[in-house]
Parts: sequence; C-alpha cells; structure tokens
Amino acid sequence: MEDLLRPIYQERASNPHTLGILLIEKTKPISPETDDFDVILLIIVSKAEQNWLVKHYEFNGKSAAMHIVHENLLKNWIDTSTYRRAVEWIINGKAIFDRNEYVENLKEELRVFPHEKRKLKMAIEFAKLTRSYSESKDLLDSGHALDAYSRVLRSLHYLGRLAIIEKGYHPEVLVWSQVKRIDPEVYKLYEELIKSDEETSKRVELMLLAVEFALSTRAKACAEHLIDIMNQNSEPWGFGDLKVHPEVSSYALDLSTMVEYLTEKHILEVVLEETKGRSIYHRKYKVKE
Repeated sequence: MEDLLRPIYQERASNPHTLGILLIEKTKPISPETDDFDVILLIIVSKAEQNWLVKHYEFNGKSAAMHIVHENLLKNWIDTSTYRRAVEWIINGKAIFDRNEYVENLKEELRVFPHEKRKLKMAIEFAKLTRSYSESKDLLDSGHALDAYSRVLRSLHYLGRLAIIEKGYHPEVLVWSQVKRIDPEVYKLYEELIKSDEETSKRVELMLLAVEFALSTRAKACAEHLIDIMNQNSEPWGFGDLKVHPEVSSYALDLSTMVEYLTEKHILEVVLEETKGRSIYHRKYKVKE
C-alpha cells in the first residue's frame, strides 16, 4: 500500500514545511477510524494556505483520503478533542516521513498525556456533563422520560470519556470498549441503563442519582483548569469576563451550567456588587477559600 501511494506523498515529503506523514490502513470491513477509506494519509505541515485540506483518491479498487493539516490546528484537535480521529491516527499510524523526529515526539506526548493538557480535557468533558445532567433532570421532571433517557445516556458518554482521561488516556472514537477496560464501574452504569427491565422513567431516575454522585466526587478535580484561571485575578469574575477568557474558549458554551454547579457545591462562591439599579446587583464569582 505504501509503495502505491508513494507518488502522492513523495512531493509533500520534499516540501520543507512538511513535518511528518503518517499512514493509517483499514483493518476491518467497517472502519470508523479511517472513515471507511482503505487508507488515510495524514500530512502535518508548519505552513499552508489552508489549515486543513482533504483530497480523496482511488487506485486498484482501493480508496484513500489525504489530510494535510497545519500543526496548530492538529494540536488544537488533540487538546480539545475536537476531531478525535486525529488522535487515533497519530497513536496508531505508521510514520513514513518524520522530519527531526516531529512525529515521534508527538506520539510520545500523547503517550505521556501531560497534566496541563489533561486538566483542560477534564474541564471540557465535565462542563458538557453538567449541562447534559441538568437537561436530563429537567426533562424527567417535565414528564419527558424518553428525552430524559437520551440526555442521561449522553451524560454517561461524557462520564465515560472523563473516566478515561482521569486514568491518563485519550478517549478514542469507540469509547465504551475503552471504558470497559479502563473503568469497569462506569461501564456497569452504562449496562444498567440500557439493559434494565425497569420502566424508562425509573431507569433515568436511578441513573441521575449515579451521575450526580460521579459529578460531585469529581467536581473539584475537574474544575482545576477553571480554578487556576480564576485564581489569576484576585478580584471576583463577572461571568462575561470569564466566558471570553481565551483559555476557557474550549468549554465556553457549557460554562454557565458548570459555574452554576460549582457554585451549588460551594467550590465557587457568589459575590454581589451594587449597580445603579435599586436592589439589583451584579453577580460575580470567586473561588471559595
């Protein structure tokens, strides 16, 4: 396969802006990892007109997709799980070109999974989990059991990804097979939800209790990324200021429910500041001492 594709990637390898090229082959008939292409070529570059260029090819009855990705975009995908397949491509891909050991170092960084990067990923999944959990509770209280079931299943998905990150691994596309190996307790919750003979509303109710326990026991550790940011400023934070902070951008859409949950758990506290309006206050937040 590599020999057949050499004419496609050889020109890229000679470009001084190409940092590395990885080859990922399809290993089974249905292959989410390769988007069902027979082979993926991931070309990492330091300079390009487009941050992400994709080209599709066909040869000898086989299909291939070539992804040319700027290193900054690729690192953003890795740090924020925006495009999870990319992580699998780097971990499982074969380096067929590696300038100054760039790919080797990238693989090593993924293997080690530095604590700072892990904190960000935990905050992202935790923020999503707080929103999904809150929505599921509201839907169940409103009598929409099936919609509540859908949301609580999503909550378990976020919890599963969180459990994987806690153990120092990157979540893959096939999360539950990974969770089953890494955190059997979380996997058992998933099995109980989908296999239980209880009526839907009862299943959701019981699972919400389990998710709430998982949230509360993980809250402080998962909020570490946000707490570190908030501690950079001795003054209380307005929500608007916190939301536009560049380091929060990866979970800004779910920040509101995350902050509310952390406030309920007394990890953050509310500080009221007067406004010009009578009996109306600005609601600001700081880390509880």
